[in-house]
Amino acid sequence: MAWFRAVSSVAKLAIKRSIGQARSYQTRVITTSERRCFHSSVVNTKPHGATAPVPRPVPLSRLTDSFLDGTSSVYLEELQRAWEDDPNSVDESWDNFFRNFVGTAATSPGISGQTIQESMRLLLLVRAYQVNGHMKAKLDPLGLEEREIPDDLDPALYGFTDADFDREFFLGVWQMAGFLSENRPIQTLRAILNRLEQAYCGSIGYEYMHIADREKCNWLRDKIETPTPRQYNKQRREDMLDRLIWSTQFENFLATKWTAAKRFGLEGGETLIPGMKEMFDKAADLGVESIVIGMSHRGRLNVLGNVVRKPLRQIFSEFTGGIKPIDEVGLYTGTGDVKYHLGTSYDRPTRGGNRIHLSLVANPSHLEAVDPVVVGKTRGKQYYSNDVNRTKNLGILIHGDGSFAGQGVVYETLHLSGLPNYTTGGTIHIVVNNQVAFTTDPMSGRSSQYCTDVAKALDAPIFHVNGDDLEAVVHVCELAAEWRQTFHSDVVVDIVCYRRFGHNEIDEPSFTQPKMYKVIRNHPSALEIYQKKLLELGQISQEGIDKIHNKVNSILNEEFLNSKDDVPRKRDWLSAYWAGFKSPEQISRVRSTGVKPEILKTVGKAITTIPDNFKPHKALKKIFDLRNQMIEKGEGIDWAVGEALAFATLLVEGNHVRLSGQDVERGTFSHRHSVIHDQETGENYCPLDHILLNQDEELFTVSNSSLSEFAVLGFELGYSMENPNSLVIWEAQFGDFSNGAQVMFDQFLSSGESKWLRQTGLTVLLPHGYDGQGPEHSSARLERFLQMSDDNPFVIPEMDPTLRKQIQECNWQVVNVTTPANYFHVLRRQIHREFRKPLIVMAPKNLLRHKDCKSNLSEFDDGQGHPGFDKQGTRFKRLIKDQNNHSDLEESIRRLVLCSGKVYYELDDERKKVQSSDVAICRVEQLCPFPYDLIQRELKRYPNAEIVWCQEEPMNMGAYSYVAPRLCTAMRAMGRGTMEDLKYVGRIPSAATATGFHQSHVKEQAGLVQKALQSDPISYPF
Repeated sequence: MAWFRAVSSVAKLAIKRSIGQARSYQTRVITTSERRCFHSSVVNTKPHGATAPVPRPVPLSRLTDSFLDGTSSVYLEELQRAWEDDPNSVDESWDNFFRNFVGTAATSPGISGQTIQESMRLLLLVRAYQVNGHMKAKLDPLGLEEREIPDDLDPALYGFTDADFDREFFLGVWQMAGFLSENRPIQTLRAILNRLEQAYCGSIGYEYMHIADREKCNWLRDKIETPTPRQYNKQRREDMLDRLIWSTQFENFLATKWTAAKRFGLEGGETLIPGMKEMFDKAADLGVESIVIGMSHRGRLNVLGNVVRKPLRQIFSEFTGGIKPIDEVGLYTGTGDVKYHLGTSYDRPTRGGNRIHLSLVANPSHLEAVDPVVVGKTRGKQYYSNDVNRTKNLGILIHGDGSFAGQGVVYETLHLSGLPNYTTGGTIHIVVNNQVAFTTDPMSGRSSQYCTDVAKALDAPIFHVNGDDLEAVVHVCELAAEWRQTFHSDVVVDIVCYRRFGHNEIDEPSFTQPKMYKVIRNHPSALEIYQKKLLELGQISQEGIDKIHNKVNSILNEEFLNSKDDVPRKRDWLSAYWAGFKSPEQISRVRSTGVKPEILKTVGKAITTIPDNFKPHKALKKIFDLRNQMIEKGEGIDWAVGEALAFATLLVEGNHVRLSGQDVERGTFSHRHSVIHDQETGENYCPLDHILLNQDEELFTVSNSSLSEFAVLGFELGYSMENPNSLVIWEAQFGDFSNGAQVMFDQFLSSGESKWLRQTGLTVLLPHGYDGQGPEHSSARLERFLQMSDDNPFVIPEMDPTLRKQIQECNWQVVNVTTPANYFHVLRRQIHREFRKPLIVMAPKNLLRHKDCKSNLSEFDDGQGHPGFDKQGTRFKRLIKDQNNHSDLEESIRRLVLCSGKVYYELDDERKKVQSSDVAICRVEQLCPFPYDLIQRELKRYPNAEIVWCQEEPMNMGAYSYVAPRLCTAMRAMGRGTMEDLKYVGRIPSAATATGFHQSHVKEQAGLVQKALQSDPISYPF
């Protein structure tokens, strides 16, 4: 390795441009279309009949092409002369370099005339193959495109002629991997080139020289350049053939039985299935016990049936329409989803005698949206299985070529891979590269040469492989598993294949790719190619092949017959840690979320105490002193302390708490300070890590995330799906930014249980409130979450506490909480129940420090008789009644103002100011599902009151559109009128969420507050 050290130590001397990055070739120009396509035919595009110049060895100083510039090469020769005069006059690395070459060459026979320049050129040629050999590899099974042989792979560029092919050249003895490590300093040029062609220009194209780590590069070189070709014994080849037959026959069977059905088959990429199986076998041998898989629809049914082992009869039953499961207590079937979106799990035996748990995560048609979910679920598995080395649980993502290059969530997910609280020890990415995305050619779908170039940002190795070469596919799949288990980082396998039919089976691809599909129609399948190969090698007979085919066909037909009577009975949606949790159709009792006073005092002291030898910022010292006083006095508990108490009490009860998002450690509004920093040493201290004796360092996890909404929310969703005994929270920096993750809310969080029967208790904190900060820092788009809620606005459900299933039957909960104590209880409620539901919290901003937004410690405990206790008990209050100690019947109240969120405090201040004692103000803390019982309680309390909904959002936003029909349903049931009897107070409809002019905001806010309390009746609708 001395040569590489010398080069790097002296101002990038000898190798400057294309050796390092392989991006420019001065002697030619590659067109855009050439860069973005696969080409299997490699040609030199020199004019026919042109006389090739006779290359001659030239002094190094004249070799000023893209590999060397004149300055550095002259400097190298000057170094050589200086070293010859005095070896001590040059750097030690150069001394080793020249000793290796000149010293050994002088005593080695058969290399007379050998110069240091020739050896240097030969090393550059070796390096060129390592960097650019993939450009010459035969990757495209269709052979449609041509590309030039890069000039740097031409021996003539380095001064070598045909006469030199059988000359022996001195390469030296190096501390490096690959064939340079074999202690064979003298080899012929022909032998060297044959080895390089075999290693880098066959059916596999390796990209790894962009990796900065020398150890990783050497490990790969050793795997790639070993002289023994890939050899599989007869049994392994029969196993691979069997797996390929299963993959191929499965698709053929579906095509025969359901000719007009969409199934997004794997035809053209069938080698994926044996490749995955071999990868799983290798991973299991290397210690992997569980694999989480995410993929889009292409080939998904094949993976479900042949890899994850979903019963074939069940798949076939779904093609005929499927039958809902029956005869199970508390069965919940949801709305379902198309068959190529569903997931499943299975414990699969491996060839090595191990068992490996496989789970395929359900996903929508948004191709790469499942990526962060898989990574988060894998991280969750690692935590709960105590997989601290991250070697037992593995995530595998299967991508399409168009989506891998085009979807931003791919990049967002890749960049979570090295972050301490998000890493999973490496994900294996498999790209099923059809060389076309629906109807879009690569030249229109990406700017980079390969669809996988995005992964180079992570220093991930990329293995491009011809999808028609089964053994090459198997080899790189096994190599990927070895890499991941060795270096615990991401790796990419790019299977270059094709799509035998269109985007789906009833599509006509020749409309847009006529040339490609003319070739495809006559192209043999991977199975035909491999069968022919094994027959020619004499490793299997035609009789043996027919026997496997007959076995597979027999099983497929048997499963098809059984599918007609298949009635699924076992729920697949609850497994492992979820056993015993109830479905939406089973009654779950309401639990108290209060905590014993002595526990509150104990954990309160822990969360407000800083070690004596820790030097926090002086302002933080005051904040923690004030927090300590809150706990001691039991009064004035603010938002941050209420939240910390919720976390701490859950930790004491043995629950895992994880909080993630942008700037969550300090908090966007500098309120949380869950991690404090020593002002002298820079060390961190997290009080919530010290609640229990010898507390596990990950039991409480708070982590600033990357600047991503889509991937980080997806990650936390996946994490929350693994184990119900955890409070997993994602907080947006501002609620306004959550729409960067809209796909996650729409496709997963709001509808995942209904489509895929998967529960999650993920909590989402979205800072929301109109404070005059403009249209991008005011609204979390409350209306969108409420609009996606699935409760019926015209039917009052069963509200008896002993029979109520309202929350269970709703798709999620949306709350706008106004007191620290209620926030404490709603967080704890997520854990203290027998089912799980997503929770959307409109989190406050100015209430974090509001003088009236405080709670007494007694409101957190499980006692009775304190000011915060009412008939609801010490638990989350879905509605907070008027705080003026009204009786159960108040006939003198002229107006009942219902509101939600921080506008309550402004209304209360105005009421005190104008002394409107005949106006009652109630806070609807839980908007969805709607608290009909408590609303009707208040309507009964105020029989003569005008009913008003007040909000600070514009009329077409906020909760009004959701609340109005439900409130009218409650009013109608009590004979209190119709929609015209419900008055609206708030901003007028608007395109933007808020004004950008502060004076306009102040005027609007004051106007709506005053209107809600005006003495005159409010006109309908506003």
